[in-house]
Amino acid sequence: MTPHPDPPPQGGRDNRESSPPQGEREPTQSSPRIVGEDKGGGPAYSPGLEGVIAGESALCEVDEGAAGLRYRGYAIGDLAEQATFEEVAYLLLFGKLPTRKELGDFTAQLQTQWPLPGSVEAFIGVVPPSAHPMDILRTGVSLLGMTDPDAADSPREASLRKSVRLLAQIPILIANAHRLAHAKRQVQPSPDQSFAENLLYLLTDRHADEQAKAMARVLNVSLILYAEHEFNAPTFAARVAASTLTDLHAAVTAAIAALKGPLHGGANEAVAAMLLEIKSRDRAERWVRDALAQKRRVMGFGHRVLHKGDARSAIIQRHAEALSRTCGDTRWYDIATIVDRIMQQEKGLYPNLDFYTAVAYLLMEIPRDLYTPVFVCSRIAGWCAHIIEQQDHNRLIRPRAAYVGPPPQAYVPLERRT
Repeated sequence: MTPHPDPPPQGGRDNRESSPPQGEREPTQSSPRIVGEDKGGGPAYSPGLEGVIAGESALCEVDEGAAGLRYRGYAIGDLAEQATFEEVAYLLLFGKLPTRKELGDFTAQLQTQWPLPGSVEAFIGVVPPSAHPMDILRTGVSLLGMTDPDAADSPREASLRKSVRLLAQIPILIANAHRLAHAKRQVQPSPDQSFAENLLYLLTDRHADEQAKAMARVLNVSLILYAEHEFNAPTFAARVAASTLTDLHAAVTAAIAALKGPLHGGANEAVAAMLLEIKSRDRAERWVRDALAQKRRVMGFGHRVLHKGDARSAIIQRHAEALSRTCGDTRWYDIATIVDRIMQQEKGLYPNLDFYTAVAYLLMEIPRDLYTPVFVCSRIAGWCAHIIEQQDHNRLIRPRAAYVGPPPQAYVPLERRT
């Protein structure tokens, strides 16, 4: 039983332990490790900006207490259990939960934006079969920016219209590109279906029957849970780009580029690969213990900010368990609970949101290389809200660097150098 390779494809989202993962540089002895002002009153310094408050936001409060997370003051548990993703997207973008009429108008706006521009459809048709879905998405969003009716405008109302278009068009872009690459027929979303129901249909052809409805309900929950999470790397990248007064699509492209990096994106994809490798509950305990003995990373545990556990994980776990029973297939959930138990016992690490989400997505049969693009279908609401918030209260984001290079050097003419 070979443990999952370290690091797995696409890495993991915010699932780091105390030591820097592969790809992060250990600070050298000459690197200052100052948090707060130094003795000379100079700038504060924290590697990776860990623990640094880099700005103010009214969008998301990360709380390690019972609420776990709040979007504009609303507890994530209440939103996940009672709201639709459309309501949450409206909340993030417009600052309030919609009335019935506002929600109807918002949904209608999304539906009118479904058709992709001809140039984007043409781009999808010439994408190399080997192209990674995140590369297609990054380039596709750039092209959507060039063809957007508000491309030359940046006022708040124009940014909101751009946000609605991206929210509507990104799922179509992802699905059409994937279907074309796999020689599958194109399908269209239905105005009679919710955002989650349409996304499930676009990605899996599942719709209408009771099992598909149960899957869509769980997908709706996962979209809400993933919609926003404060100043993580892609969101901060988007705000840094927005602070230069670039356009919304350019800032979103920066976020997508950051999300593709293996130290952030793709953790639920890696968890799914791990569960598929374990195969059965009878192999689970031995697999995990072998992985720990060989100091291999077990994906889906720990969080860069939430050290006492992630309240979102408990929410998606309940729904993954219920969906497993509805589908009559509990093997992935059974394996996951064994891995979860051993990781808490042996490492004191709790599962993050990605861990049990992988169980749900395996049951839905969403293609694994689309797990991170599906995350974008959700997080685009949070990214756009952050970009607009940055535009509303802008100050160019320009931190300083702690210089650790050579001391002052005398210039040596070329002919005298040895």
